[in-house]
Amino acid sequence: MTRTEKDSMGEKEVPEEAYYGVQTKRALENFLVSGSTESPKLIRAYVMLKKACARANVNCDKLDEEKGRYIEKACDEIIQDEYEDQFVVDVYQAGAGTSFNMNVNEVIANVALELMGENKGEYDKIHPNDHVNMSQSTNDTFPTASHIAIIEASETLSSILVSLADAFQSKGEEFIDIGKSGRTHLMDAAPVTLGDEFLAYGSAIERANKRLNRSKQTLLELPIGGTATGSGSTTPNGFRDEVIEELSKILDRDFKPAKNSFELIHSRSLMADYSSSLKDLASELIRIANDLRLLGSGPRTGIAEIEIPEVQPGSSMMPGKVNPSMAECLNMICFQILGRDTSVSMANRAGQLEMNVMVPLMTYNIIDSIELLQNYLPVFEEKCIRDIEANEETCRNNLERTPALATLLSPKIGYLKAAELAREAKERDMSIPELAKEKDVLPEEELKEIFDLEEITKSKYSFGERKTIL
Repeated sequence: MTRTEKDSMGEKEVPEEAYYGVQTKRALENFLVSGSTESPKLIRAYVMLKKACARANVNCDKLDEEKGRYIEKACDEIIQDEYEDQFVVDVYQAGAGTSFNMNVNEVIANVALELMGENKGEYDKIHPNDHVNMSQSTNDTFPTASHIAIIEASETLSSILVSLADAFQSKGEEFIDIGKSGRTHLMDAAPVTLGDEFLAYGSAIERANKRLNRSKQTLLELPIGGTATGSGSTTPNGFRDEVIEELSKILDRDFKPAKNSFELIHSRSLMADYSSSLKDLASELIRIANDLRLLGSGPRTGIAEIEIPEVQPGSSMMPGKVNPSMAECLNMICFQILGRDTSVSMANRAGQLEMNVMVPLMTYNIIDSIELLQNYLPVFEEKCIRDIEANEETCRNNLERTPALATLLSPKIGYLKAAELAREAKERDMSIPELAKEKDVLPEEELKEIFDLEEITKSKYSFGERKTIL
């Protein structure tokens, strides 16, 4: 069963049960690309925006109060009910997101019509363009809804990152007295503690979270009211401020109108900045995951200074082999995020003259990156970080035998003599303390003081307290 709908290009048959309409049907025929549709977070943000716009149009005496009331009721129904299957436009679609904007407009219009007791498609009563899209354009609604969706999605991510940083800090405090050889260029270096390393991982995640939160704050500035080019044409006086006020009430946020509405229609730099902050977080997570894989490598022929929890067999051929699977999965997720940021960056620079038509791709990539991290980081924390154990004996043996301990003698005997000791210790397979004692480079009591393992791993700076920079 179908109904006939008409747009500016002519008539088309639409499934009778569908709440979407003719323009969505055209998009379904034109953009058979990925099979992926827009995120529920973007759908929710877009519908909330339409609700705020309807209320603003009524308050500005542009929209009939009864129509406005039914549009608002329809928006509430969509937010609360099962209409997700009606938002069917592929994420790869017409530039600027016109197809998806019309998908939203049509679904709202048809839900509102049913609430009025009318049939779907009777657009003389409530029209997707004339009423639901009143005082709006795709060019200002899509980026506005994108800002809202990213802000809402990022709330959970921020709390997840706080918890992950705390997990690393807890391990740092647990391992703070376990001395070990440092490594620079993957070669032995001056002593550290295992706790120093884990506290640094926690600090890096806190800093990345702070950058994300700072980028998120800039997204509170919204381009709504700029309509097609930033001029605000077809909007009644006061419309923009009314929408911003209503959105702030609905979502309990301090949204702000664009400082320059032309800029926020032309440019997607605020979204690109948030994506860049996600990329920075992913880069830190890649680095940390790689460190954990190195520190846990072995168990007999690698570094093996930590034991990463075993979660599954690591080989279909080699019995007993266990891999750092959780860290490997995190790497793959973060590589995907880096690739998506490249797409976002290219889309951002593809804006031309009065607008950037690439916003659907940017929004999809950013929200999906957030969701990948939200889904996986809690599992990574629980199944990997919280149960990491230290191999204290391995750490101590590595520390005692590293030629890098010659660094501690350098202030007393000079760089060249210390370098000679390091070279000879490697050749003779001796520890630096043993060789220094044999060669009588300093009095024995002084050597004992210099090579006190507890003292040499103490930092001159205190990083052990649980402080947050958020």
